[in-house]
Amino acid sequence: MSLSSHITELKKKHEELSTKVASIQNYPSTDPLAVAELKKQKLKLKEEISRLS
Repeated sequence: MSLSSHITELKKKHEELSTKVASIQNYPSTDPLAVAELKKQKLKLKEEISRLS
């Protein structure tokens, strides 16, 4: 896998997590710890993308 395709995959995963976080925050019964974990995953992906770019 080339570097650019790897970065593209990471960006895709980051966008999917963003969508998931936005959708689950619409429900009042959402577990705040689950949201925090998803946001942590997003941050790790963003840091990895920045490091590779």
